[in-house]
Amino acid sequence: MNTDSNQAPVTDTVQSQKKQTRVIAIGNQKGGVGKTTTTINLSACLGELGVNVLVLDLDPQSNATSGLGLPKQEGTSIYNALLENKSAFDLIQNSVAENVDIIPAELDLAGAEIDVARMDNYLHCVKNAIDPITETGIYDFILIDCPPSLGILTMNALTLAHSFIAPIQCEYYALEGLSVISSMIDKLHDSGVNPKLEIEGILMTMYDSRNNLSAQVVAEVKAHFEEKLYDTIIPRNVRLSEAPSYGIPIIQYDANSKGAAAYRQLALEFVKRRGWKVEIEN
Repeated sequence: MNTDSNQAPVTDTVQSQKKQTRVIAIGNQKGGVGKTTTTINLSACLGELGVNVLVLDLDPQSNATSGLGLPKQEGTSIYNALLENKSAFDLIQNSVAENVDIIPAELDLAGAEIDVARMDNYLHCVKNAIDPITETGIYDFILIDCPPSLGILTMNALTLAHSFIAPIQCEYYALEGLSVISSMIDKLHDSGVNPKLEIEGILMTMYDSRNNLSAQVVAEVKAHFEEKLYDTIIPRNVRLSEAPSYGIPIIQYDANSKGAAAYRQLALEFVKRRGWKVEIEN
């Protein structure tokens, strides 16, 4: 656990063999746990390593969209592929982060919860729209920023995804929320809706080394989900909170901050778990 490093690492690059795009949903039914912060900064740090990432913003609040430098605009979200027969390829835009593209969100997605629920095969609507992109293999990963709920859009994300990352705030109710997510994933897996779905990893966020509770919560989550828990822990960091207001990831806003160091460390752990080779450039 390294939450105190204040030094930016040397630049790393990743060498990988091209394969089918892996889709990873990032979410928690509880808001304010670092879900969108993780989507923005993990994607940016992966991009810095030379990994090609597409962010799919499924949260009507559009915070991942603005946090990656795009204005909130009508007619730009996946809603148009779900209900307006528009190709998802046409919705892809460049973000401010290197090697990171995005399909933005917009407020209309709030209405999609109702509209999609009325459609046949409603749990597969997002999957049907995104599958043509995954099949091209042009992205190594698609990271989905899910809404802070277990509604229709989140269920669509879980139907599409190969795996799920759960950011968990270091607080008393962390395990309770995690058990709800685990139960939902098991149901989708066992029912055959998405038999490949698994937990990619559990990320502890907003860690405060001055607070005994933070250490206790990490220990408790580790006791129950040790194999899935990332070694990297994201500290509570003011600079992480400030970066979104400037529309840039933390590595662009303050590359030497503790938050930047933590998310760079997470990106390295993420790719090393896949057995990808990391080459360090001095």
